[in-house]
Amino acid sequence: MDGVVDWWQRNIVDAGKLPLLLALVAFVVTFLVTRCVTRLIRAGKGPFHDLSAGGKHLHHVVPGVILMCVGGFGGVAASGRGWVAAVTAIVFGIGAGLVMDEFALILYMQDVYWTEQGQKSVEAFVLTGALCTVLLCGFLPFGVAGAGPETWLDRRSLIVTLLVNFLLALIALLKGKYRTTVFGILVPLVALVGAVRLARPDSFWARRVYPHFPRTAERARRRAEKHSRRWGRLEQRVDDLLAGTPTPQGGGGKGDGNGDG
Repeated sequence: MDGVVDWWQRNIVDAGKLPLLLALVAFVVTFLVTRCVTRLIRAGKGPFHDLSAGGKHLHHVVPGVILMCVGGFGGVAASGRGWVAAVTAIVFGIGAGLVMDEFALILYMQDVYWTEQGQKSVEAFVLTGALCTVLLCGFLPFGVAGAGPETWLDRRSLIVTLLVNFLLALIALLKGKYRTTVFGILVPLVALVGAVRLARPDSFWARRVYPHFPRTAERARRRAEKHSRRWGRLEQRVDDLLAGTPTPQGGGGKGDGNGDG
């Protein structure tokens, strides 16, 4: 028990990571709870229901933005220390979870919660959680107390490695490889694979780079079609499991049960 307490004090408290850890936990829990509530609303189960104000549906991104502002500005004022910093970190994490649950609404500027576009919210949530985990475990090195020259050299090497891996993950993201990006943030070799492989035809990288390389664009198109034939149905089932089965075209958005419980 004493070893656990010492580890916590050294690696979390002394390293100044407690607010980040609390914010990450609040972010993940809020997102998962919100997804469960919206699914129950959609299925007509439980005591939950959509909230309205003035006859209009109240998206939970609205209180989410407010909580992010309160937690963010409060955290800056608290300077990252003390119980105030811990509370504001939790508030910020809750707000971020609510906002990220409707990330697709902000991205497309329309109600796409129960559509294929709405599943982008889950991808954005996973990517954000992975980035926060990297910050928690990597960019704020463990054991700030009593570090010697060799320790700091090891940490500089670690930070350089993480920066290179982040760059590779960013390239994979620009190539439209969202799942590879998420796993690549945590596993360097995965990010490298995503960075060197062909981009998806509808990605930012393909739109900007491939017009100058027609043969590469054609190879990317053929590869995407082959991948879709082999894995498309399985990927769709996984997306439906995580984000909910999309409503058929024309079936409506929030009226199908997306709201705050």
